[in-house]
Amino acid sequence: MTAKAGTATGSSPSPNVVPLRPRPAKSRPADHGAVSSPPCAERPSPGHYTALAIDRALKANLARLTNGISPAGLASIYFNWLSHMALSPGKHAELIEKANRKLGRFLVYASQAATNPETPPCIEPLAQDRRFAGTAWDQWPYNLIYQSFLLTQQWWHNATTEVDGLSKDDEQVLSFVARQILDRYAPSNLPFTNPEVLQATLEQGGMNLVRGAQNLLEDWRRSAAGERPVGAEAYEVGRDVAVTPGKVVYRNRLIELIQYQPSGDRVYANPILIVPAWIMKYYILDLSPHNSLVRYLVEQGHTVFMISWRNPTSDDRDLGMDDYRRLGVMDALDAVTAIVPDSKVHAVGYCLGGTLLSIAAAAMARDGDVRLAGMTSLATQVDFTEAGELMLFIRESEVSYLENMMWDQGFLDGKQMAGAFQLLHSNDLVWSRVVREYLLGERQGMNDLMAWNADVTRMPYRMHSEYLRGLFLYNDLAAGRYIVEARPINLADIRIPIFAVGTVADHVAPWRSVHKITFHPATDVTFLLTSGGHNAGIVSEPGHPHRSYQVATKRAGETYRDPDRWQAEVPSKEGSWWPEWHSWLIGHGAERVAPPTMGSAAAGYRPLCDAPGTYVLQD
Repeated sequence: MTAKAGTATGSSPSPNVVPLRPRPAKSRPADHGAVSSPPCAERPSPGHYTALAIDRALKANLARLTNGISPAGLASIYFNWLSHMALSPGKHAELIEKANRKLGRFLVYASQAATNPETPPCIEPLAQDRRFAGTAWDQWPYNLIYQSFLLTQQWWHNATTEVDGLSKDDEQVLSFVARQILDRYAPSNLPFTNPEVLQATLEQGGMNLVRGAQNLLEDWRRSAAGERPVGAEAYEVGRDVAVTPGKVVYRNRLIELIQYQPSGDRVYANPILIVPAWIMKYYILDLSPHNSLVRYLVEQGHTVFMISWRNPTSDDRDLGMDDYRRLGVMDALDAVTAIVPDSKVHAVGYCLGGTLLSIAAAAMARDGDVRLAGMTSLATQVDFTEAGELMLFIRESEVSYLENMMWDQGFLDGKQMAGAFQLLHSNDLVWSRVVREYLLGERQGMNDLMAWNADVTRMPYRMHSEYLRGLFLYNDLAAGRYIVEARPINLADIRIPIFAVGTVADHVAPWRSVHKITFHPATDVTFLLTSGGHNAGIVSEPGHPHRSYQVATKRAGETYRDPDRWQAEVPSKEGSWWPEWHSWLIGHGAERVAPPTMGSAAAGYRPLCDAPGTYVLQD
């Protein structure tokens, strides 16, 4: 039965969810049933639960101080590295030889640079490292300072990698942590070793540092008060962003469903349902009028529906992944097919929303639900075996530690989550800002994408724990172990055509991981790789400068191409990928028809309010 518009649908815990505290194994055992206790097992005493509560409370408070990073987890990796290093005299000798060779290179460079300023550096920064790009770094003694730093950084990379006996996972974490420590004390971050800061201080009589101190105090005040960053007030939701006309046509306890006003008297028959991630506000796809994906689709003649997720509180701590599937994707799909009857739906999922959509589509295929015409996933992972550096924060120790913090709060706060993402690109997202705004005293201008990024959301305790364990830690979805309504689902059951988008510089969903959707053996998969990152690559409107993409379709039954071969063989095209996707949509759709009504009072989906609705405005 279709739920009536404006009513709140309750959420009951699913009996078939990933346990919150499963056994610490990389893959699940085949039997998910209960395990009998040994005959002599002692029942937990009241003191056991008291001890557990004390431990969880302590770890929850520690986790707030460490931004969710487990000290015990890091310590165990560090001592593991030390123990393997102690048993590797050959590695010691190699590191000593490398240190001597680097010292010799540095001394030769220093002696030559003293008489010839045009001497080429003995080590070049990585292509993405722009910290020492200014000409001031070519002058003595700053050239020696940054060259010695890069050589030291390279040596520590050698010291933390290719250690015999150390697992690849531990090696990646150790190398990452070493890089973070070194980046913290890079000469570019210190006022007395950064020539650009020193030059600005001399020219401005120290006023850059005064302005920087003012910027620091203002940012601290706003953060403590829970206010948005400086300049974000210029992008008000419903006034400056999220302004595509539409109506909220359905609401339950978890979502509002927005139907957008058609732009003409004829539309394509197949409506589009967009499932954004609840890790972010939906209007990343409806920013300013010039770069709104929603507005673009509407102007091309599509009927567009958008899920707007409610920002959960501690009262929603027990909402799980299946609640998001049922109250989110399935309730929205019921509404869309009631408002636009007799037409199959093009479903679109972004990031975590794409993962949830894939789960829903696989369950629908298993159960014979044929309401989907096609599926598009944007920067979405369904196989998490190669999920990039984000996996450094998703280990048994880290997940357990994070669960304690979420258990205490009832949710994971967006600011706590943002810290992990910033660490992945700390030079670009943290230290470059410190130098620019606090040492040089220059405020970076705000834009709509940055303002949206500061509009953080929360995630319920139960859902996020299930997501981290069932998908990231155990990879249940790709392994065919993910349970929906008491039975496992299989992504290979999906038979509708798939369009998948990856972005070259994505540090949240690395494109090679996104590319794994082409493993699918039984349907056509069109994979598109576009320039840009996780967000900017998706928000890539026609006319956006410096945009390019590659696209190719793997037909059902065709031979698989690995990511590197795919990237080398598929030709590149200039411009936005949006028109390419639009062509795919109409190529897998039906003819144009008269636009549907806004909502359907007869079906129980009368318009409730104007877009962008109320849930997106929740702090």
